[in-house]
Order: sequence, then structure tokens, then C-alpha cells
Amino acid sequence: MEQIEIFEIPSPCKGICQVNNRGYCKGCYRSREERFAWNTLTDQQKRKVITLCQQRYKRYLASKKKQSKEDTVQQTPFDF
Repeated sequence: MEQIEIFEIPSPCKGICQVNNRGYCKGCYRSREERFAWNTLTDQQKRKVITLCQQRYKRYLASKKKQSKEDTVQQTPFDF
């Protein structure tokens, strides 16, 4: 049985609207196609896009954390 959606799925837009080096919005992590097609997507497609955006954001955080650790190691003035 299919679940009926009572509420509209809102756009994940954060109003930042800048693109990173991979082509994803820095605010919501949607691709250009996902942003432009948002109003024509079904609720199921919108949920899938939101899931993809969450995965992209988690990868971004992991890469920032890794880069931060590498920067800390390189800045250490002593070699042990």
C-alpha cells in the first residue's frame, strides 16, 4: 500500500546558491539538474534527491575533517 503524502516536500534550498568544484550547490548539495527540475519531480523523486544531498554533505564533512588532520600534521614543527 502506498503512503499518502499530506504535506508538500519543501525544497532543501538554503539560499546560498553557489556551486562547488563538483557542480553541486554549496547550500543544499543539489546538482544543477536537481535544482532546475525540483518543481516537476514526484514526491518519491524529491525524497531521493534529499537523500543524495545528505550523502553528499556527509562526504563533504568527511573530506574537510581529513584535510584538517592532514594540515595539522604538516604544521607540526617537530619530527619524532
